[in-house]
Amino acid sequence: MFDLIVRNGNLPDGREGVDIAIRGGTIAAVERGITAEAGEVIDATGRLVSPPFVDPHFHMDATLSLGLPRMNVSGTLLEGIALWGELRPTLTREALVDRALRYCDLAVSQGLLAIRSHVDTSDPRLVTAEAMIEVRERVKPWIDLQLVAFPQDGYYRAPDGVAALGRALDMGLDVVGGIPHFERTMEEGRLSVEALCRIAADRGLPVDMHCDETDDPLSRHVETLAQQTIRHGLQGRVSGSHLTSMHSMDNYYASKLIPLIAEARMNAIPNPLINILIQGRHDTYPKRRGMTRVRELMEAGVNVSFGHDCVMDPWYSMGSGDMLEVGHMAIHVAHMAGVEDRRRIYEALTVNSARTMGLAGYGIGKGCNGDLVVLQAADPIEALRLKPARLAVIRRGRVIARTAPRISALALEGRPARLDPGLDYRPVLRG
Repeated sequence: MFDLIVRNGNLPDGREGVDIAIRGGTIAAVERGITAEAGEVIDATGRLVSPPFVDPHFHMDATLSLGLPRMNVSGTLLEGIALWGELRPTLTREALVDRALRYCDLAVSQGLLAIRSHVDTSDPRLVTAEAMIEVRERVKPWIDLQLVAFPQDGYYRAPDGVAALGRALDMGLDVVGGIPHFERTMEEGRLSVEALCRIAADRGLPVDMHCDETDDPLSRHVETLAQQTIRHGLQGRVSGSHLTSMHSMDNYYASKLIPLIAEARMNAIPNPLINILIQGRHDTYPKRRGMTRVRELMEAGVNVSFGHDCVMDPWYSMGSGDMLEVGHMAIHVAHMAGVEDRRRIYEALTVNSARTMGLAGYGIGKGCNGDLVVLQAADPIEALRLKPARLAVIRRGRVIARTAPRISALALEGRPARLDPGLDYRPVLRG
């Protein structure tokens, strides 16, 4: 007797007609034709059954604050930073918790069950850290939430930035963050990378830095981050987020840098939605695309995962908590429209991001956590095209969200009366 069986699902690796049985919160069997009974059975015939989506780069302390204290009229990064600077002194723990919990509700409905959130530590009150720690505990039954101590105004640039980050880590934040390109000088940026990596090594923590989120090809702090990763033995525990200056670097330098990132076993976290909107603002034409060299990093063996970054905050007025929207944009911006390209993009939203966050028990296999998403699409490529309904979201073997399938009723003479975009338009994929 199992707690739940998902029957006849299609898996991301191409297997079809597979049953997944869960007992005690853990996947107990993945095979065809499981005959045992279960407390609940979900018929996934023709549907994709995926491990949950993972967002390795988000700002939950700012989410859903759009319009406070006013709108970002220009839509630029700098106006967003100015608005956040005005809003930050007025933040309360209660308001921060409320907005974050509402976003987590949205995330669950989208099958997003693991999030790494950067938490601004530039206000020495650290009300953001207090609030996000509370949220982390409250959502623990359904979302794995990691918190990054993020000196948003600069580790050295912000008054009390050094001490505040240390106190935030003492409070229990999980990851050491940084933003070297926002320090006053390139030298201070380099020194901040060195200091923060040393802190991570001493505390035994991972590192995730906003690195070179600029169009300036001479912003090369990721090089220092890779070198410090190797120096402190942090391989596999360090992530460089954004890395947008790489889209402006000359190819010769990039040919040196990318192997260094691979040697350091760093994770790269591009954020396709916000960077395609924010970068290239000083360009006339041609305009730069605003995303790092995804294909080249992947081909070098670098673990690339995608972040949503922002949803309805001073920097980004859009967003829906849907990681497939992120992947959809990545396909276009990275020129990765091939069949295998799109499969790799899907992996960057799931297994790659889980690797970035170091999630234990992630995946679809015997012994893995009983966390699944059933989508109204037949395979990962169709999921990226359609951004379909999440028919069922399962956490530790319990259905925690359901969405009705999107079915259109047609009244067209001589045409079908019913249209299911997830099944009726599935292409034949070749090559």
